[in-house]
Amino acid sequence: MNIMKRIMLIIAYDGTNYCGFQVQPNGVTVQELVNRAVSELTGEEIRTIGASRTDAGVHARGNVVVFDTKARMPGDKYSYALNPRLPDDIKVQLSREVSPDFHPRYTDTVKTYEYRILNRRMPDPTRRLNTLFNYFSLDADRMQAAARYLEGTHDFRSFQASGETNPDKETVRTIYSASVTRGNAADGNEDLITFRITGNGFLYNMVRILAGTLIEIGRGKLEPEDMKKIMDARSRDAAGPTAPPQGLTLVEIRYPEWEPWEVYENHESNR
Repeated sequence: MNIMKRIMLIIAYDGTNYCGFQVQPNGVTVQELVNRAVSELTGEEIRTIGASRTDAGVHARGNVVVFDTKARMPGDKYSYALNPRLPDDIKVQLSREVSPDFHPRYTDTVKTYEYRILNRRMPDPTRRLNTLFNYFSLDADRMQAAARYLEGTHDFRSFQASGETNPDKETVRTIYSASVTRGNAADGNEDLITFRITGNGFLYNMVRILAGTLIEIGRGKLEPEDMKKIMDARSRDAAGPTAPPQGLTLVEIRYPEWEPWEVYENHESNR
């Protein structure tokens, strides 16, 4: 008799063609296709549990899902067996067996997101799917000065989507690092501005609202020190617009109890 075990996958995907990560009745999602691939592989009806429910058009390099199975395949082999069953814009980066009680959402995590802005006079069609094109001149130094105000433990209610249905939801989060950098001419990325943020959790649309606010600061419509005033206001009306989804990527999710991404990095370095 085979014993039930829990398998963890780190998955990367281009979210352009999907209605977000989580299964829903009105469109194809990343989770739907992952569920189908795992079910076909194991011969069981599998419903994965995801760590982050990314929105339509948002990308990921390191989202985490788990599923339970009685299949005898070793945990580290699922990545190789699943990838041929998945479309080219969804691929497993790492698989491993984890403890049966591990839950990717109800566990302390450290998440990192990036929002990428293509800041040039004309659009580049080859980068349209994973950057936001902005032809206004943006001052990355002003944006970086503003981003520093985000570090630490703060109430981020001003950066929560106005449609949040639970007004009593806890809105205090800890941001470990936040930075805005512009690429350089040497690597051909002088027109690419990257907002990178790492924290213990994020509110719905928080990173996209932060990105929209930073763009306003980069344009000179707001001052860098206004970021603190916006946080103190605790009102969505005080912050900038919600930036479009295509510039956002979930880079990684780390778990303090164990570090799956370190395993992934070691795996990659040994290839």
